[in-house]
Amino acid sequence: MYKLAKSVIYVIAVFAALAPSISAAQDSYPTRPIRLVVGFAAGGSTDIPARYVADKLGNLLGQRVAVENKGGAAGMLATRDVLAQPRDGYTLLLCTHFESINSAVYRNPGFQLADLAPISLISKYYYGFALANAVPATDLGSFIQYAKQHPGEISYGTVGTASAQEIFARQLERMTGIAMTKVPYRGGAPAMQDLLPGRIQLFISPMISVIPHAQQNQLKILGVSSPERLKAAPDVPTLREQGIDFVRFGWLGICAGAGTPPSIIALLNRHLKAIAATPEYQNVTEKAGSVPESSTPEELRQVSEQTRTDVAATIQEFGLQRDQ
Repeated sequence: MYKLAKSVIYVIAVFAALAPSISAAQDSYPTRPIRLVVGFAAGGSTDIPARYVADKLGNLLGQRVAVENKGGAAGMLATRDVLAQPRDGYTLLLCTHFESINSAVYRNPGFQLADLAPISLISKYYYGFALANAVPATDLGSFIQYAKQHPGEISYGTVGTASAQEIFARQLERMTGIAMTKVPYRGGAPAMQDLLPGRIQLFISPMISVIPHAQQNQLKILGVSSPERLKAAPDVPTLREQGIDFVRFGWLGICAGAGTPPSIIALLNRHLKAIAATPEYQNVTEKAGSVPESSTPEELRQVSEQTRTDVAATIQEFGLQRDQ
């Protein structure tokens, strides 16, 4: 009994001695560069805003925030990488609605939403239905007519099982009675490389990726999934305007691993909110067809959980759930 008590006293004493140094380490954060892991290919719709935010966040923190692209498995490789690191704020994740989707699609994705510590939203974005110039259609109505006349000949790109691209394409098929062929890619940028020369015909993409190509007449945007036309693309009609009741959005945020010290989460949240509030960030984001956003950690958690709830029924409907 005496030995046990003595051991307990020793552990308490050691912890008490270490506590000031742990607190001091958190207070001095960051003392070295930070990784921001992005689960998709460089140059895509997630990579561009990630690099902008990383640059500004690094300036505010006084340490470099390096973006690292770790594509594959619909973003799950990046998520698992971040969760395998110490929860000390030096490895962050560009979290997206894909974490929510993956947690619903896969019976064992290797993580749960509760394993992530949300920090803040950075943007919401809407999807453009981008069509290769080789397809003789100029609006959604003429595209649907063409697709019905050529069943299975229209191929569309996805960026993972039950990705937003696949779910939206399947919903479009159901709503309009057309049949298309899925072509999987590791990220949005490779899909776009095949869309422009017409190797695939359709890619349902965040507007940030398709607006520049449309402005150069390299592709056509049939419609956008927003409730009203976007400032960045006033000539692109919404799907609702064209008789398809379809409003969907994606989102981007910054997360860490659960267990990251609250003081670090709070510091990062303050800086991300400051970045999102700047006219420069708002201008850049809106020009790309997105909506600048920031949030509390709890608000981001609620968005993530609601996304999972919303997509779960569609995954069941189309039989998209997978073991791995």
